[in-house]
Formats: sequence, structure tokens, C-alpha cells
Amino acid sequence: MARGRANRTQAQLTIMEPPTKVGAKPGGTLARVKLQFNPSTLSMSKTTEWRRTPSRMAGQSALPEFVGSGPRSLSLEVFLDATAKHDNSVEKAVQQIMIALVPTKASLARKTPASPWVRFEWGTSKTTSFDGVLSNFSVNYSLFDVDGKPLRATCSLSIEEASVDPAGQNPTSGSREARRTHRVVAGDSLPLLAWREYGDATAWRVIAEANGVDDPMVLVPGTELIVPSTEDETPEEER
Repeated sequence: MARGRANRTQAQLTIMEPPTKVGAKPGGTLARVKLQFNPSTLSMSKTTEWRRTPSRMAGQSALPEFVGSGPRSLSLEVFLDATAKHDNSVEKAVQQIMIALVPTKASLARKTPASPWVRFEWGTSKTTSFDGVLSNFSVNYSLFDVDGKPLRATCSLSIEEASVDPAGQNPTSGSREARRTHRVVAGDSLPLLAWREYGDATAWRVIAEANGVDDPMVLVPGTELIVPSTEDETPEEER
């Protein structure tokens, strides 16, 4: 693990309150963990999802239909060392990172438990800096003081992107209010479609009502569905 020099930009993890609703930005900062040493390597990946509708009459494979773009995933290792001071800074840093793995008090109070969002920041880097959630965390303690206090540790983190565009946004218009259409492919269901569009599988009724669908789990491939913004619907108690 390469150690950062004093004149270099110091990498950090920002831990934030999760959004209060789908499509919103994260809330206030809960903690900033300044990394003692900058990472020597960063690993980032991103996927796209395609589906094919098999045809018995086709001589070749069916054309793929683009379903959506997957989230970025960033993996890095954080090296911690307290051998110079023999203090509890190693465990303190680990505890700070671990708050991103449990629901926040504010989300529990709203009865919508959610863990904090995190952002890795390092100078002017853009591709590796995004709002996400800590999907995996492990720590390997490698040196201890005479009283058993950890003095060295290597933490492995995986951050999965949590937000790209506002939920329900039509990429051609940039407006959240705009409706779009979706052509059903094999394996589709309204809860799955609602999760892709709104980030909330329970919002399938919005699509069902817009299309007169009775069974959310049974959709005919090839059918074109209207996908409205959730804001197009007015709650029943307000009607």
C-alpha cells in the first residue's frame, strides 16, 4: 500500500444521511473519514443489461433489447497504521466506516430504515466519485499492541452506485414529468419494471392503473406499456 505524501491530495470517504424519497439527493454529512494513506489501486466496474426474446422460427439469435444501465461499483483497500502513536485511531476509523452499514437514527424515526450513502473523493477524480452505498466491508487486523489494541489494519470496501438520474426521468426530454413507454419482453413483471423506473417495486400500481393491467405478474411479450411518473398519480385520500 503506497503511503501518501504531505503535498498530495488526501482521499476521503464522506458518509451521508440517505435520501428521504426515491430520486432525492442524500442528506447531511454524518462523518468524513480522511484516509491515512491514499489507495495504490482502485477497481471500478459497470454493467449493462440486455434481454433477448427467443423465437423458434429465427435462424439466428434474436436481437437484444437494451433493458438498462447497471450501477458503477468501486473497490478499494484502506490501510490504517497507529504504530507511531500507539493510540486507538485504527479502531476509531473502522468504527466510523462501519456506521455506513447500519440504518441511521433519522431513517428509523421515519420508519423507513436505510443505511447511509457514501462517496469516495480524491482530488479531481470524477469517474470514481459518486453517491453510493457500502455493499461490502471487511477488515484484516495485522498488528497489535501489548494490551491487544489493533495497531495496523487493511480494510476492503465495495461501494455500489445508488443514484444516476432522478427516478422516472425520460432520457430524451430530461423531465421527470414526462411519460415513456416500455415494450414487454419475456420475464417482465410490473414490480420489476417499477423497480427499474422508480427504484420502488411497490409502485407497480402506478403502471397497472395507467395500462389497465389486472395481474402485475403476467405480461404479454410485445405489449407496449405506458410508464408514467409517480407524480402523475394523486393519492386516493387527496382525491
